[in-house]
Amino acid sequence: MEHNSTFPIKLSELDMLRDEASSYLKSVQWEQGSRAKNRDKDAKDESILLYLSRANSGSSVNITSVSKTILGLKKRLLPDSIAIPVYLNQTLYAVQEGIGLGLWIKDSYYDASGLSTLSENKSALDTSGKREYESKMHTATAFMLFATAYKILNDIKPHASDDLSVMKQKFAGIPEVSLLSPLKGISCSLFYYDKYLGHPDIIKSDKDVINFTVVYFEALIAEIQLRKNSLEYTETIVDRTYKLENSEFAVSGWENTFEGTAKSVEFNKIKFEQIVGNRDAKHFARRLTERLLSYDFEVKKNPFQELGGFMPVFMGYGIPGTGKSMLIAAIATRLKEHADHLDIPFLFHPMPDTLISTFQGGSAEKMVEWMKPLQDPTKLIFAPIDDAENNLQERTAQGVSAGVKEVIGVFLRYTEGAYAVNYGNSSIGLFTNLPEMLDKAVISRVQGRFKIDGARSEHDFLDQDYIWWRKLQETMPNFVNMKNPEGYDYLADQGLAKSMGEILNTVEKPTEERVHDTFDKVEKLHQETDHMFYAALFKEIQKIFPFFSSRDVRNIQSAISLRLTDFDLEESWFDNPEKYFKKDYETKFNMLQELMKSNMKGLNFSDIRRQEVIRYLDNVATIADTDFKRKVDARVNQMNIETEAREQFGKKD
Repeated sequence: MEHNSTFPIKLSELDMLRDEASSYLKSVQWEQGSRAKNRDKDAKDESILLYLSRANSGSSVNITSVSKTILGLKKRLLPDSIAIPVYLNQTLYAVQEGIGLGLWIKDSYYDASGLSTLSENKSALDTSGKREYESKMHTATAFMLFATAYKILNDIKPHASDDLSVMKQKFAGIPEVSLLSPLKGISCSLFYYDKYLGHPDIIKSDKDVINFTVVYFEALIAEIQLRKNSLEYTETIVDRTYKLENSEFAVSGWENTFEGTAKSVEFNKIKFEQIVGNRDAKHFARRLTERLLSYDFEVKKNPFQELGGFMPVFMGYGIPGTGKSMLIAAIATRLKEHADHLDIPFLFHPMPDTLISTFQGGSAEKMVEWMKPLQDPTKLIFAPIDDAENNLQERTAQGVSAGVKEVIGVFLRYTEGAYAVNYGNSSIGLFTNLPEMLDKAVISRVQGRFKIDGARSEHDFLDQDYIWWRKLQETMPNFVNMKNPEGYDYLADQGLAKSMGEILNTVEKPTEERVHDTFDKVEKLHQETDHMFYAALFKEIQKIFPFFSSRDVRNIQSAISLRLTDFDLEESWFDNPEKYFKKDYETKFNMLQELMKSNMKGLNFSDIRRQEVIRYLDNVATIADTDFKRKVDARVNQMNIETEAREQFGKKD
């Protein structure tokens, strides 16, 4: 999937193809295949398919004209207007431009793949040469139709209605797609496009023309995506990008970013107060939302990124049943509410469960499709990966599928390296019960991490019960006949912490034994307030955990930077967006710097450094140990069962 080189599509070269493109709109001939003709037997929408299949007036070859049909629509829909109305005009122009671009792409493929030479010597080809010629013709046609449809969608999708479900209901699919030759490919697809446009039930208004065009060409792309695995000689398609001069538009292999202009997925609205315990996770989630919302759409930058307080990739981990999915919904809820209030577009973009494909290369493709939208600077994006261990599992483990390796490859490429673009408007969250099963390279991309540990204190358990029986009390006031706790108001502990310090002030020494011992050992050699202390500590840690590297040290540094930006945005800024959110980038940056300075007055650098190092190393050790411990526990359990079974068996005898 690597795209090595970019080729320009010159506007002057497209101008030369415009006449050819418009001639196709004036007239194409198509002879329907017998299957398309006889499709009316079991069609889901009789009338439309019947109409499409009887499209010929008796003769077997049929000539249609898209431009004529559109003029006819103008007469039917807008009889009094003299000029072609804007939607019809826009559509006609977009389809013509799309065909022109498709022809350019086809010509380019002819040259790059050697199809031009084969065509010139067509009469002299032997059997294998003929086979190669036909195969390359199919690929050229498919790529041309793909590029045409893609360009049409690029130009008109912004003008179509948001909700196309009604049009999709009416649409009965494309009866046949021909890939035999470029001429047949264009003729066939324009023939059915034209027939649909002429059907009175499909087009009821001029806006319908744009909406239908989007639905039709999306369907054409889908048809080609279905067939592309059977195409050969595609190397010169997937290894390059064609970029249109003076524009953002580019054809990059078969990548379809319109599947990428993802619509937000529905989610259940949940407030943080409904989640019990999880102080660390709730605090993190709140900081994440405030930081995402500070993104500046004008300059496409986030001031928090400059301050070192932004996390493009983070991880929440904990035992099952502690509220991962609730937390994902709570983050999405909070972001959505603030984004709506500030009038900012928000995309909730969870990774689909169906990502791993059985086709070779299929998983990488789906992963690229999922990750592409994260590079869209025009909206805030929260992209959770729930049960991350399923798709991002340690690659070296036994029995890991090729699909998982593909997915991880794409993930790594898009989170660091040449492909990684982060404007500070999108954040990927890995959520997992089994962090030790995640691939090491994936874990090392994680810049913020927190525990999702559910209820931890008596008050937490009190509140968890309270949330449950409160509902009974509302329906039957005297039914819950039990006494309330003294000196505690329900849910009082479930609010959000002021700062990480509040949560971490209990952390004095590492909890994990080996880290604890190493700490003691190094403390005997250096003062904790000496820089040397940490250098020596990391060296010792590396002896126990060989995979501990400078990337881990960078992650610790970014965790400390996060603490320096661990301050609340002022309440009034949310109530009145003009005060902060709507200000220009420089002003926002300066306001945050002021907040950061006043926040830092109460902090002690060496304390924070200690807390964050302990937190990180404990985490590394836990993850490294859990896998081993799980295996040992399972073994011990098995032995206990056997011992008990023997004893019981002995008693029976």
